[in-house]
Amino acid sequence: MADAVHNVLFLCTHNSARSILAEGLLNGLGAGRFRAFSAGSHPSGTVRPLAVQTLQAMGMPTAGLHSKDWSVFERPDAPRLDFVITVCDQAAGEVCPLWPGQPLTAHWGVADPSAVQGSEEQQARAYRDTALVLKRRIELMLALPMPTLDRLAIQHEVRQIGKA
Repeated sequence: MADAVHNVLFLCTHNSARSILAEGLLNGLGAGRFRAFSAGSHPSGTVRPLAVQTLQAMGMPTAGLHSKDWSVFERPDAPRLDFVITVCDQAAGEVCPLWPGQPLTAHWGVADPSAVQGSEEQQARAYRDTALVLKRRIELMLALPMPTLDRLAIQHEVRQIGKA
């Protein structure tokens, strides 16, 4: 796992907010070392506008973000995944497909910003808060000395990040 570009799939049930935020953040922060994707077990088919607005406000890429089913990543032409990270508790509890290549897995559960009721400012704050938690976890992942760690150590560290 040393010098390759690492493919990371972020999973959530609807693939409309949290997994989208994580995808945009890692693609923006990954500096060519990581390539992020997102999908859902029961995708809504739409991306929440506040997720896109939050990423744009943080200076992160938003081009190409769309809600899709996780079965897309089971296909023979799908990118080989190095990591699969669930960001919602419901998706973490589901039986995931068997991903080709046996990617490392972790759960980084975060609150669902789309569940927040209230004013536009309260909703926007919920998206910012969720994005900041994910950003910090992604920064911790990016700081891991991948070339010096074996697969088991990387698995342990990535799982620990979700508990931080």
